[in-house]
Amino acid sequence: MAVDKSDWVAGKILAKQAAKSGEAPFMQFEDGRMHTYGEAHRLSNQVGNGFAAAGVDFGENVAVMMNNCLEYLWTWIGLGRLGAIPVAINTALRGTFLTHVLTNTGCRIGVFDPDYLDWLVDIEDDVPDLQTVYVFGEGPVPAFKRIEIRSFDEILNGAEHDIDVEISYRDIGTVMFTSGTTGPSKGVLMPHGHLYLYGECMRTHMQITPGDKYYITLPLFHAQGLLMMSYGTLIAGASGVLTKIFRASSWIDDIRKYEATLTNLLGAMNDFVLAQPPKPYEGDNKLRMISAIPVTDETLSQLKTRFNVPKFNELFGMTECNLPVARPFDAPEEAGCSGKVWDDYFEVIIGDPETDEELPVGEVGEILVRPKEPYCFMQGYNGMPEMTVQTWRNLWFHTGDAGRQDERGYIWYIDRIKDTIRRRGENISSYEVESVLLEHPAIAEAAAVAVKADQGGEDEVLACLVLEPGAGAPDPMELLDFCVPRMPYFAVPRYIDIVDEIPKTPSAKIQKNKLRELGLSPNSWDRETAGYKLTRKGRLA
Repeated sequence: MAVDKSDWVAGKILAKQAAKSGEAPFMQFEDGRMHTYGEAHRLSNQVGNGFAAAGVDFGENVAVMMNNCLEYLWTWIGLGRLGAIPVAINTALRGTFLTHVLTNTGCRIGVFDPDYLDWLVDIEDDVPDLQTVYVFGEGPVPAFKRIEIRSFDEILNGAEHDIDVEISYRDIGTVMFTSGTTGPSKGVLMPHGHLYLYGECMRTHMQITPGDKYYITLPLFHAQGLLMMSYGTLIAGASGVLTKIFRASSWIDDIRKYEATLTNLLGAMNDFVLAQPPKPYEGDNKLRMISAIPVTDETLSQLKTRFNVPKFNELFGMTECNLPVARPFDAPEEAGCSGKVWDDYFEVIIGDPETDEELPVGEVGEILVRPKEPYCFMQGYNGMPEMTVQTWRNLWFHTGDAGRQDERGYIWYIDRIKDTIRRRGENISSYEVESVLLEHPAIAEAAAVAVKADQGGEDEVLACLVLEPGAGAPDPMELLDFCVPRMPYFAVPRYIDIVDEIPKTPSAKIQKNKLRELGLSPNSWDRETAGYKLTRKGRLA
């Protein structure tokens, strides 16, 4: 029986929720007032009409580089109502990383928070497509040579009437960038049907109801914050509290203050929360479920006991392939188990990484995915057809992740197969780190790999460098000063090794597996030991 996907568009869902329960609470930003579904419908129409008045067309990419705020949601929904495509930009991107995103998508118009305008000034000459930037929020605005700067108030003050553009679940609704491991970051073309299933997966597997309140701390430029948490809230007719950033120190206090029933924790966030000094009232909260990815047995036990949380959810997904594996609501809680295949919409096998043939139960292989419903999966990588075809080898999407399936049908995530470095919840492209390092005049070759700072710790970035003939070794602090304005703060290497050579295959490809096996050497320079302090804004003097 065919699935009716005609309403799988955020703007349509919001319109229906507003018509049905216009006075019901939808979303507030931190301690600001709660906005109703009716208000959200009106505001997103105003933003969409504002962009239409600015000349934004159906199918046009629009760069969005904003901190978490309600206006981000109105922008996402409003652009979607026009059939325009928000390009969600990680707010840590700068230098060549930011240049690549803007040139790959050819954005003519952007919405930027003032915090990131200086980074845009630095690359203005390298992003010729970008003509107009609407600035949201308070803050100094630097001088641009060519790009026109306008106030986002012009967009917010658009007409309130409904937007008369028919949008299909087949149309591209968002572009999100995922890290490249053998090349530049890839822009994932995400149709509206694909976007919808993220939220529907959370609604289904966490059994979200209109009585729930989601505490949303993850960034809206990632699928977790925008699609799983915010969109899941919208689909369920629930309410949410959006914060600018995740703050471990006030996490449980905020959950209690806002009377939140649901939230998500990702990666090191689990450890940050548990590292806070215990408070006697922590268990007195309304949390009924947390989606935590990933958790160990010890972490799961500590979170459940300390914060009195009845249930936890784990799942497996990627920007490209949605959430094909999730734990059923009534499934046993087993740390590290992603759940079962969501077989209403996806097929998943554990395949041989070399042949793509399905492996026997219990064997470790690559997690391979494909959709059962059209337009519920990425439609390719923007401007990268060869990479799209390569990823879809043998008609399976290759996640690059290792996993196994047990005799009960549960999928267990093991590790990344490729060379992506994952640090503090962020995927880092080793290729892009290397590209920046190779801009330094003293460096002839560079390889960035993941290493552990200590047993069981998170990934840290090690840069192995070969110097140009006759070049003296650069001071490590000077080298990091070179990197900081050219890459996201989370990608700046912690360790630096100056080496005579980097191991390669006969075809001259770097053997990063050997570098990872070697790990840190006695000569590895450590920025933390050296007292080099780094923040989102740059080096701390």
